Amino acid sequence: MIRKCILPTLAASALLMGAKTPEVKWEMLPVSPASPRTIQRFTITGADSVARICFNQLPRPMRALTPGDSVIEINAGYYALSSPRFSDGKTVVIDVEPEWALRGISEAPEGFHAVGHDGKVSPVSYTLMPMLDAASLNPKWQKWTISPDSIYRLNATLAQGAKPGPFDIVPSFKKVTVKKGSYKAGSKTETRLISHQNPEYYKISLSPKGAVIEGASRKAIDMAARILDRQLLQPNGGTLPCAVIEDWPDYPYRGVMIDIARNFQTPADMKRLATLLADYRLNRLHFHITDDEGWRLEIPDLPELTRIGARRGYTLDDKHFLTQIFSGDGSPDSKEGTANGYFTRDEFIDFIKFCDNLGIEVIPEIESPGHARAAIKAMEARLRETGDDTYRLIIPGDTSRYTSAQLYHDNLMNPAAPGTYRFIAKVVDEIAAMYRDAGVSLPGIHLGGDEVPEGAWDGSPEAMLLAKERGVNGRHGLQGEYVRKVAAMMRERGIPLYGWQDICTGYNNEFNAEVAPAVGGVNCWVSSLKPEKNVAIQGVKNGYPVILSNVNYFYLDMLYAPHPEERGLYWGGFVDELQSLSGYPDTLCPPQPGATGKIIGVQGQLFTETVRSRQMAENLIFPKVAGLAERGWNGTPTYSKEDFNMLIGQKELPRLHKQGVAFHMRQPGITIENATVLINSPYPDAEIRYTTDGSAPTTESALYTGPFPLTKEMRTVNAILVKDGRHSVVTRKVVE
Repeated sequence: MIRKCILPTLAASALLMGAKTPEVKWEMLPVSPASPRTIQRFTITGADSVARICFNQLPRPMRALTPGDSVIEINAGYYALSSPRFSDGKTVVIDVEPEWALRGISEAPEGFHAVGHDGKVSPVSYTLMPMLDAASLNPKWQKWTISPDSIYRLNATLAQGAKPGPFDIVPSFKKVTVKKGSYKAGSKTETRLISHQNPEYYKISLSPKGAVIEGASRKAIDMAARILDRQLLQPNGGTLPCAVIEDWPDYPYRGVMIDIARNFQTPADMKRLATLLADYRLNRLHFHITDDEGWRLEIPDLPELTRIGARRGYTLDDKHFLTQIFSGDGSPDSKEGTANGYFTRDEFIDFIKFCDNLGIEVIPEIESPGHARAAIKAMEARLRETGDDTYRLIIPGDTSRYTSAQLYHDNLMNPAAPGTYRFIAKVVDEIAAMYRDAGVSLPGIHLGGDEVPEGAWDGSPEAMLLAKERGVNGRHGLQGEYVRKVAAMMRERGIPLYGWQDICTGYNNEFNAEVAPAVGGVNCWVSSLKPEKNVAIQGVKNGYPVILSNVNYFYLDMLYAPHPEERGLYWGGFVDELQSLSGYPDTLCPPQPGATGKIIGVQGQLFTETVRSRQMAENLIFPKVAGLAERGWNGTPTYSKEDFNMLIGQKELPRLHKQGVAFHMRQPGITIENATVLINSPYPDAEIRYTTDGSAPTTESALYTGPFPLTKEMRTVNAILVKDGRHSVVTRKVVE
């Protein structure tokens, strides 16, 4: 699919001034079988008054191939392309070689804008050409991707699943006893509070006379009523067999982390996502609202946090707003896209009340001491503009040299800076006040605590003195000191502390005894079959409540499958709804006799480096999150992969379609047997559309009705699945 974009906010102002809008066409060139590298070509017209064309791309070293042309990295993933040939007024072709091969659409450039010789930003119209042709010729890609024949064999197996019945839902019920008769929507419903050791236990009794819902808590009753309406009655036409349903979760914590720091989601969009997640009986939203690339919550006494940290655009110094990272149009005031924006205090209060009514507790994350670039830049602006260093997060004279996982060199709060702890205390107290004003209990605050790089604070005399005084060594020891101090701060306030696995990894018994009682949950994301490398095992043995957040089972931002047109990341593997279904807690962290900690649940993560809209977020979440929900509610085997696939295809996708969700579709398989082309689907009711002339199929292409003969003219067979208003990526079979 060709993707076209013109930046509307800047384009409107440019048109008013009569300016000419430069045009950029980007394409990835097919590579030589002898070289694993890819070449990206920028064809630029109308750039005679332009000094540079800026764009975003996932960080990688790259070089322009024509002498005189240049591509420089302004900041991590933010590039400037320039050429002396711009002034000629002619079409300019600039070929750029990235050091790392591009493998998918999420790695293509975006966020284009022009910068004039006067430093002013203007719009760019750009077109991204499809990557399928070029990527499929890359030798490394061919080793990495899944063959159409393998997909065909998998689909043939998945399509053998059992047809779901009226009480087959996600997550599955613990016990269903079907009785005679029918229950219809609109019948009388009675609710009762009962005593049960599990506060989320509920029982639904359906008879011709009506429904009786019993629950161990008001939230359990509300959850049961929601299930009856949205997951049972609506998908089954308002009529169900009479039955008695008994149900309860195996784990109290069933969460999803959604990152709005990297790319913003509005309060309305987050309410929509929370509503959809509640249908799966997920009860925690780990809200990732701060990071290097953004601060998304208003703290009224610290207005710089959102004035600086919630705005991104073209800047070389980050003094008035942040460098454009991931996406944008060069303007920090643009309301288009996901670069700019934040929750006001009132919006956040309204949101946590909304989630509370859904049975979802919101745990906000204040990333520290790493991943703190947005906060650091904001507090430096406060110092410059007001002279107030109360909340300064760095110490002058720190000569430390480090590179973070996201390639930043200036994103660490200093654990020896008094302002660091005053800042954390201020933000924590302001957040606590928001929950009080909402009338909602604060379940905890996540401090992040992850990915502090080697070299951190080595050049800070104050930090080195702190390490000496405390008898700790280097980066890890100082990070532990930070965690210890913040844990004490939170304990004084009666607020549970949450963090990534780094807060409990590699410390001694004294540290664990002090910190673990303050911790509400630790997100462990590394998987290992070796007990000595399994951080979840280490966590429970050291007394921590552990949330299994494994990257290769529960990271929602990973690609569903390797394909040039699939959006997402792949550093942690490929995760679809069947992979997340396989994330059994007792396998990921076998029971540890005598351990003082325990597994409290599971969590999926949606980091948003590759997300540019609500629809993209929905595509990565649904139906992938269904497997997570099943394992969080039922820790032991329930559905087979085949039965689960049929449940997804025949009930979940149609249900999501009715709600307008931009869900993900599996792709068709293609194989050739005896000069005959066979194409199949994992869903019996999906349409298969195909072409044999090399073009990408659309929803209007030929409908596959059965095997057809292979002819000499056919060089490729391309196919997509079409179902419930969505279509899959293209499966390509090259005829040998």
